[in-house]
Amino acid sequence: MHKVELITTAILLAWVAIVITLERIIPYRKGLPFFREGFWTDLVLYTFVQSFALKIIIFDYIIQPLDQHFGFSKLHFVTGWPIWVQVLFFVVTHDFYIYWFHRFQHSSPFFWRTHEAHHSGKQVDWLAGSRSHAVEILINQTIEFAPIILLGADPMVVPIKACIDAVWGIWIHCNIDVRSGRLQYFINGPEMHLWHHADHEEVFYANFSTKFAFWDWMFGTAYLPNGRKPQKWGLPYVFPKDYFSQHVFSVARFSEEELAQRSRLFRAYHGIRGRLLTQLTDRLPALKPLHGWPVPEPYAETIPAQRPGGNFGHSPAPAASSQTPTAVPSR
Repeated sequence: MHKVELITTAILLAWVAIVITLERIIPYRKGLPFFREGFWTDLVLYTFVQSFALKIIIFDYIIQPLDQHFGFSKLHFVTGWPIWVQVLFFVVTHDFYIYWFHRFQHSSPFFWRTHEAHHSGKQVDWLAGSRSHAVEILINQTIEFAPIILLGADPMVVPIKACIDAVWGIWIHCNIDVRSGRLQYFINGPEMHLWHHADHEEVFYANFSTKFAFWDWMFGTAYLPNGRKPQKWGLPYVFPKDYFSQHVFSVARFSEEELAQRSRLFRAYHGIRGRLLTQLTDRLPALKPLHGWPVPEPYAETIPAQRPGGNFGHSPAPAASSQTPTAVPSR
């Protein structure tokens, strides 16, 4: 088991290095800095701190007590299957669930608040997929890993499945200009998923698949225009930049800037990371790239489009034009 964890970790680190290199060589969106806005929040707080804390909660305080109480794993429902069959079974079934839950989040104003943080980045790259609300992770990873343990799967399935998730999550968000041809009708990648993160009206309700693109093609939510790229990414409204503010924002809407003006305590907290980074780079000028570089955003508003869907609280627009290859269903 320990050997499997070492191998999957090595695979993940090698994949990160490959993707980062390709983002510099053949970028999908040119000019994005490596240390882009929100890089440290995504890497430190979302990738390491949140992932570590939620892993303990999910496995030690949710799944393990369930198994101890009901003893489902002792029934060994899938124990006799080959490991590769077990992995394939849980990858496909969980991906099917994720498609529908993801689609539901985009159509439910309440559950959208557990997902909007994932769409808040205006610069989408290999690390952007790590930004997910803690409640969203609790729901999805509990539903992902509980069946693996409760159905008596081989212990090696957990690290293998986790590695596949991480590798695929990096791939679909990476800033790489790739052409996968007909494979895009089966395997999901940046061609479709970078459109999903675009602040364009035609994709507010499209491209929900994570690993297998055929869910979108099968259920009529695929959007893949030929040769055209998004012009704007992120949300159509101002979203907090701080990790904790992003979670509070899902419960109570507020402006970070206005709160900083009213509250001296919040103002001190809100700027502490920038001040520490400034002090560090002033002493060591070679580290100034850690600040990142601003990326010009030529569009201040959501890119409009004719489509049968609509944002929350808006009336549906006219049907999609002939230039739109795949119609996006209304919510």
